[in-house]
Amino acid sequence: MPLISVVIPVYNGEKTIKETVESVLNQTFSDFELIVINDGSQDLTLEILSNISDSRLKVFSYSNAGLAASRNRGIEQASGEYISFIDADDLWTADKLEAQLKALQANPQASVAYSWTNWIDESNQFLRSGGHILASGQVYTKLLIRDFVESGSNPLIRKHALDTVGGFDGSVPGVEDWDMWLRLAARYEFVAVPSPQILYRISANSMSTNVWKMEKSSLRVIEKAFAEASQSSELDSSTALKRKVLGSRYQYLTLKALEGNLERRKGLASVRFFGMAIANDPTWLKRPKLMAIILFKIMVATLLPQYQTRRLLTAIRALRQNQAPA
Repeated sequence: MPLISVVIPVYNGEKTIKETVESVLNQTFSDFELIVINDGSQDLTLEILSNISDSRLKVFSYSNAGLAASRNRGIEQASGEYISFIDADDLWTADKLEAQLKALQANPQASVAYSWTNWIDESNQFLRSGGHILASGQVYTKLLIRDFVESGSNPLIRKHALDTVGGFDGSVPGVEDWDMWLRLAARYEFVAVPSPQILYRISANSMSTNVWKMEKSSLRVIEKAFAEASQSSELDSSTALKRKVLGSRYQYLTLKALEGNLERRKGLASVRFFGMAIANDPTWLKRPKLMAIILFKIMVATLLPQYQTRRLLTAIRALRQNQAPA
């Protein structure tokens, strides 16, 4: 029986699935099974998977049910002592599983190991670093203020912990990951691997670009957390903390709305998110460089036609690449 089960949910992932699978199969740690949950794909995903020859790869096909249901189906198929998830367009560095497993083995009191994240574009070009936050032990409040795990493609989790807290919640689309990490953090300790091992891909059609759905789901998760605060020793239910949580979440939503292809509708949403972020946490204004970038992107998204926006961003990206050190 494999020590680790890796789950990849995929829906119409023909452009990236091969590279994602290879980034798992090429891990320095090899005692794992790779479970791909095909969520009703209608493109060449299955054909591409059928041409990958590796005994660790197992493919299961279902009718389309969404991300949360696909991950839960993967958990049901998993036989490993540990489980990790990776989305079908993200990548891992080769030492990801090995480093996280060592972290959990060295810290038996912890049930979740997470690494740092860097962002890449559709051509695998580096975009920016993630938060690179170091948080270990009891992390519930820190995680509520900011999702420092940063993606569903990150942690390695003891399976017994997942079995205890239950599966991913499909009623909070767009923030299923954050909700799951919070439920785990309410019961178990985390351990950090201080190395960027997850390459999170930004694309125009990714689930994370639906910022309106993310806002609604985020508010549900926050309300649930504070409704349960009186029963939890992990959380101070004060108004000040709630404002801090809301400010941080609206900061995140502002940046999400301005990620990838800039569109006028998302630009207008970012204006509202920005206002909510400042209303709840005005200290964000003390970051002048970030404020300048945000305001520039808002103006581009709301004032320029989309074809001009794409041209401008392409030119800026090319300029950055030309100025990058060799």
